[in-house]
Amino acid sequence: MTDKIDFKKALDSYRAPRDKFRIVDVPDMQYLMIDGHGDPNTSPTYAEALASLYPVAYKLKFISKRELERDYVVPPLEGLWWAEDMDAFTVSRDKSQWDWTMMLMVPDWIGRASFLSAVDRAGAKNSPMRLDDVRLETLSEGRCVQTLHLGSFDDEGPVLDRMHREFIPQNGLRVDGKHHEVYFSDFRKVTPDKLRTILRQPVLASSATEIPHCRRSHSLQA
Repeated sequence: MTDKIDFKKALDSYRAPRDKFRIVDVPDMQYLMIDGHGDPNTSPTYAEALASLYPVAYKLKFISKRELERDYVVPPLEGLWWAEDMDAFTVSRDKSQWDWTMMLMVPDWIGRASFLSAVDRAGAKNSPMRLDDVRLETLSEGRCVQTLHLGSFDDEGPVLDRMHREFIPQNGLRVDGKHHEVYFSDFRKVTPDKLRTILRQPVLASSATEIPHCRRSHSLQA
């Protein structure tokens, strides 16, 4: 059996500088996904979504280790976030208007048969309420802008506003796709000021302009 892989350390797309924006090319990756709507702090649908994702993720890890002889650390929780009016996300932070897809990355050596087996095993006893809503899907993001945010989720607004309204257009880019967050901290165990979150936005060139270096960084401090 090979060594256990920790994708937080192995994948370049899980690296982001604090207080700087970075342009990075993110490879296609497959995820366990589940959708929902509303304030994640108060919506029972959000809690039910997480309670359905994690059992499948850990059953998959078990299958990979025992049957495929490849072990790994279950990757961090991730989320896609959007709203009909994106100002509700980046400016007013009106969480009641938010749509979301919560995700856990799945290694590329795991196929659909293993996923279906993991779902069956997760539902064998005390089946999670939204187990049937969990799906395995590939996410293609390509070129993205991202940064590491240290602090409360509620303090993300100004950073996102600057990312969308300043850095992205100033670098010949435009927003393309959904806002993406990667959660390196467990909000149940860490005080808000210690939360570490990657904030990512897929982008496209706004014209024929090419970005010469995909790892270009820019300080958040003007």
